[in-house]
Amino acid sequence: MDKSFETRYEWLRPGQLVARRQECPLIIVPLAPLEYHGPHLPLGTDPINATQVAHACCAKLRKGVVRPTLTVGTERERDPAMVESLGFEPGTYVVGMDFPSRLWNSHYLPEEVFALLLAAELRILIGQGYRYVFIANGHGAYNHLEVVRRLCIELSSTTPAKVDYHLTITREAIEKGWGGHADVVETSLLMYYDAQSVDLGTLPPREVPLHYKDFSICDGAAFSSAYDRQHIVRHDCRDATAERGRRWFEDCVADTCEKIEKLLS
Repeated sequence: MDKSFETRYEWLRPGQLVARRQECPLIIVPLAPLEYHGPHLPLGTDPINATQVAHACCAKLRKGVVRPTLTVGTERERDPAMVESLGFEPGTYVVGMDFPSRLWNSHYLPEEVFALLLAAELRILIGQGYRYVFIANGHGAYNHLEVVRRLCIELSSTTPAKVDYHLTITREAIEKGWGGHADVVETSLLMYYDAQSVDLGTLPPREVPLHYKDFSICDGAAFSSAYDRQHIVRHDCRDATAERGRRWFEDCVADTCEKIEKLLS
């Protein structure tokens, strides 16, 4: 870590925070819940990724500071069409990625609680004099994103600050429809951050197909009407490499920095 430009809010003394805020009143807030990501990835996959991107952007721009990560978020029950796309029997009750086969429960807050908590935290930062508040958001659930979008609009319109966010997923994954869950993209990123955090040995051999519902591992298509009728992961996490993770991470940092600079301008 580059000690010449400390990015960690919690490691700065009050006078240092004041000086940094006077230089540029920007604070970056990594945000994502602790969520089940199959048996092979850590529960903190989303907040880990958001945190890595946030600190890399702050260091690259040499502006602002990064608030300690908010490991909170929300999810909803899957609607009947998505229950089908994921390969479950009609009427199966599934919340987020907590499929019946899971080994651990995700830390999903009720939507209204998440909204109140996030709004309160953002207002604290605005009250401390930050005029640019940027959320590095690592969680892509629809209702989670709607809460974040709404608060960005509301607080930008009703306070002295400008508030915006960016989903910390590589543009390539979005453009190619790879924006899945615990798939090759997220697995490659975690391999890049810390290879020991990933254990592909918890999954079957490569020649055995991974069905969405058996492992809580999904392609982006699983969350749309274009899902695989066999409900099989095609962008397989077992094809992940740290080098692919490095490239996707650097692309995401570049895109996020661009959006932060747009906010500052």
